[in-house]
Amino acid sequence: KNVAVIGGGSWATAIAKILLSNQEELHWWVREPEILEGLQREGINPMYLSGVEFPVGRLHVSNDIRQVVDAADTLVMVVPAVYLPGALQSLETGALQGKRICSAIKGIIPGHDQVVCEYLRDAFEVPEENLAAISGPSHAEEIALNRLTYLTAASRNPELAEHIARLFSCEYVRTRCSDDVYGIEYAAVMKNVYALAVGIAKGLGYGDNFVSVLVSNALEEMRVFLEKVHDIKRNLNSASYLGDLLVTSYSQFSRNRTFGNMIGQGYSVKSAILEMKMVAEGYYASGSVHAIKQNFQVAMPIFEAVHAVLYESRSPRRVFRQLEALFS
Repeated sequence: KNVAVIGGGSWATAIAKILLSNQEELHWWVREPEILEGLQREGINPMYLSGVEFPVGRLHVSNDIRQVVDAADTLVMVVPAVYLPGALQSLETGALQGKRICSAIKGIIPGHDQVVCEYLRDAFEVPEENLAAISGPSHAEEIALNRLTYLTAASRNPELAEHIARLFSCEYVRTRCSDDVYGIEYAAVMKNVYALAVGIAKGLGYGDNFVSVLVSNALEEMRVFLEKVHDIKRNLNSASYLGDLLVTSYSQFSRNRTFGNMIGQGYSVKSAILEMKMVAEGYYASGSVHAIKQNFQVAMPIFEAVHAVLYESRSPRRVFRQLEALFS
């Protein structure tokens, strides 16, 4: 069975590395001409994780999205959420029919205010039984170094969840299955915003003592929100919820924490975006989830604090002083 990766960034490159542990060949769509040429000629992505070498003879790399989609029956989406509609815009509504689709995107579609599986279900009429998500505490940089990683494959279709789990299982990746596809997707979106909050706090000079309280309160916010969005039984302490929140909040590799740290140090949002080479999904997610949460009567002071700083030009120092009082 043919598998394709849609995306050319660091996480897409890490996923391609994992998948080639279990596949004889891999179809791969990338947008950037430099990445296309580097992978086709040398088996190296020159822009992301360039230390990872791929066997050229086992790769089918193209910048033609239709060609890659047609060649595979399982598609792994790894384009940043903000760019996904543009990447798929040349595909007609029924182009994904019959495909098994796994979202590895930890973001929300701006303008649609939907997580990826919701967007693909509505925009491309993909039935839920063909949709899955893969998530967990998984920095691409550690995948590149073969460091042990735990991922959760989620789908309302148990057979599809098991299929995705097998695709991603290898010597350094352990997988488990879940039916909480939307819960896992929203948790992956939310932890990016909370990591951004941690970054702002560190940029403002707060220490680990405050950050630990910030993260514990963030987990409670996540619990309340997920119950409103998709109320099923879940263990919030497992890898794809708390685990992902912790690694994104504390790791040196976290682009969302880095983005927040820049904001806390006085960068404008525009300046921080321009300086970072990679997308910080938490910036876009905070705007979208702010809109989504209006449908629910739920208090989310940390989320609101991040939104106030990023979208309302509020002073980070003043906003976080208000959080201090709430945590007392």
